Amino acid sequence: MIYETKTVLVLRRDLAGWQAANVAAFLAGGLAGVHPHIVGEPYRDGAGRDYTPLIREPVFVLGGTLEELRRTHQRALARALKPAIYIEPMFATTNDADNRAAVAAAAPDALDFVGIGVHGPRKIVDKVTNGLKFLS
Repeated sequence: MIYETKTVLVLRRDLAGWQAANVAAFLAGGLAGVHPHIVGEPYRDGAGRDYTPLIREPVFVLGGTLEELRRTHQRALARALKPAIYIEPMFATTNDADNRAAVAAAAPDALDFVGIGVHGPRKIVDKVTNGLKFLS
């Protein structure tokens, strides 16, 4: 099935494995919170045990430099997408309030991105992420 929408996470390529996994989880959760239609139905195994739903469509994970993440951010904003963001100072916090304070303290044109998540119409998301390659 081809979805009309697309979900992409762009992670800075120099992150440690645990950082990339953590940032990806936060970004995907943020996008699912704003776009509940991307969440599928609950799962049930053969014994009847229930499990939570998952994001229903593929999530593409791309990599980039800080400059490429800043470009992706600007492209998303220019196309009226509301991106999920994670910045470097958030690694030093331990709660959501401090995360929001870290973002609020940063100058908008100097955000030290380590990850950006975008969801929207497929063609628009493709333009926002044009030139980026899969994270390896």
